[in-house]
Amino acid sequence: MRKISIIGSGNVGGLTAARLCSLGIDEIVLIDAIKDLAYAKSLDLDDARFVFNGNYRIIGTDDMNQIANSEILIITAGIPRRPGMKREELIQKNAYIIREISRKIRQISPESIVIVVTNPLDAMTYLTIKETGLPPRHIIGMGLSLDRARLANLIAKRLNTDINGIEPCVIGNHGQGMLPLSRHTKIKGEPIDRHLTQQEIKELFQKTIGRGAEIVSLLGSGSAYFAPSAAIFELTKAIVEDEKKILPVSVYLDGEFSLTDICIGLPCCIGKDGIERVIDLGLNDEEFNRFLESVKLVKKQLSITKQLLTQNN
Repeated sequence: MRKISIIGSGNVGGLTAARLCSLGIDEIVLIDAIKDLAYAKSLDLDDARFVFNGNYRIIGTDDMNQIANSEILIITAGIPRRPGMKREELIQKNAYIIREISRKIRQISPESIVIVVTNPLDAMTYLTIKETGLPPRHIIGMGLSLDRARLANLIAKRLNTDINGIEPCVIGNHGQGMLPLSRHTKIKGEPIDRHLTQQEIKELFQKTIGRGAEIVSLLGSGSAYFAPSAAIFELTKAIVEDEKKILPVSVYLDGEFSLTDICIGLPCCIGKDGIERVIDLGLNDEEFNRFLESVKLVKKQLSITKQLLTQNN
């Protein structure tokens, strides 16, 4: 029996569950600390079974013990961004939430592959690895796959072209330190600079970096959930169907790029075993130096996270 559990039943978690109903999963578990929230959403999704033509079983609960024997665990729990707030400002609140969830995973479902969605993404992915004790390649941070989709969308709209012909490339930190790479971003197989000027490319890249904050500002309360849930679905499907799909995710590095003990976004091959390998893009000197600037930002986040947890152990 295939089972996926989603920890956090807000907009992202609930919509992710709805998308997974079409994937042929036998059992989907929605969990939330707010009493009856997950249960209410599970009843609503249960009533969609006839429309989806699916015989899935969906459970909504506040009981973390229900994650036992999950093939995949998706963590969306945490405090969302508010207008004017950077992802980094969420560290203090979300580190404690992720630590408690991770310890439960270690006790109840240590064989699972875990997808982390909670921000700040790279720091929370690192924390999940350390607190669960699971193999690092079984912990995947979903962030840059969303940024990649946003970049593709903005390019397609700017050129009024088929979005399926866009091959976007983004690496680094999921946040202000994300690094879209023009040399590796293609349009119908051609480099992006054959279609856009350097100024136009720069503007599109900046718009991609600020897209999440733009949505948060316009919503006033909460953050994006349609595109994030779609990106989670894409990643989950790659695992469930062993697609060996190349997606940019936050991955734990242990010697790659001469970096150790850090999580940061890079393209990876995703299959049934989680992250199966990190893809070497062959970064040139300029790209690598810019990547190291993103690394510095993540290290700062990790330093804050470690201090907070040391103070409260």
